[in-house]
Amino acid sequence: MTRHFLDIADLTSAELDAVIESANRSISDVGRPLEGKGVALVFEKPSNRTRHSSEMAVVQLGGHPVYTRGEEIGFDVRETVEDIGRILAGYHAIIAVRVFSHSTLERLAAVSTAPIVNLLSDHSHPLQACADVLTMHQHVGPVSSLRVAWVGDYNNVARSLGEAVCLLGGTVAYGCPEGFAPSKQELSRLAALGGDASHAVNPVSAVSGADVVHTDTWVSMGQEGDTDARRAVFAPYSVTEELMAQAARTAKFMHCMPAHRGEEVTAEVFDGPRSLVIEQGHNRMHAARAVFAFVVKGGK
Repeated sequence: MTRHFLDIADLTSAELDAVIESANRSISDVGRPLEGKGVALVFEKPSNRTRHSSEMAVVQLGGHPVYTRGEEIGFDVRETVEDIGRILAGYHAIIAVRVFSHSTLERLAAVSTAPIVNLLSDHSHPLQACADVLTMHQHVGPVSSLRVAWVGDYNNVARSLGEAVCLLGGTVAYGCPEGFAPSKQELSRLAALGGDASHAVNPVSAVSGADVVHTDTWVSMGQEGDTDARRAVFAPYSVTEELMAQAARTAKFMHCMPAHRGEEVTAEVFDGPRSLVIEQGHNRMHAARAVFAFVVKGGK
């Protein structure tokens, strides 16, 4: 059975635990399940961390990464998504794709005999969430015992983080402005995974007592035309030393990067002693290695 990885919620809590445990193991312990095999890395959106971490993850597993830009593939321009998926599945053990639209991933998964891995879509960013959970586990504690705060836009990164935290039995508290927050139905969906999810318009309420505070850029790729409007809306949601003071005394700060110091986070917080952003970025490679090994072994 082909095991795709489009969202964190595609996993059970036990499977997510196993992926995180694998990510925390040495390369030699994981083995080389991609020996002699190719992995297609298709990027409609450019990336620093995702490209380097995924290419190195494939190499560490013994495989050969083939990086391809979106325009070289031409989803639904040069060929249909389905034709591309069927052809690439004949060459590669895994097809990992960074796309604008989540529906592209779903269409690929519907026809591909090779596992499809989501490297990012407009809906979710599950590999980032795996790296986030790994980082929290290493530096803060088991997610099941943590209160995790998110400040800013309820975007793809926020959604996947919430799925991961709740799937592992933790608590996620969102501090988002009106119009950029999870709906009540979405909070209920997250909580049903096994944890607790809440939202407050006031970021202080979300951060209060948190063990970890996460944020992300206010303007994602494709939203550049709304930059000024978004800056005005999110200005009160900047993670400052004053906001961090509302969290637990030992609370850590996390950001998926790229960051904009002076906007969603101050330089004092981002570069300060509470920050785990570099460790978090490095863990993208370990998370990708674990997920690639998981899907190529059929979810085992």
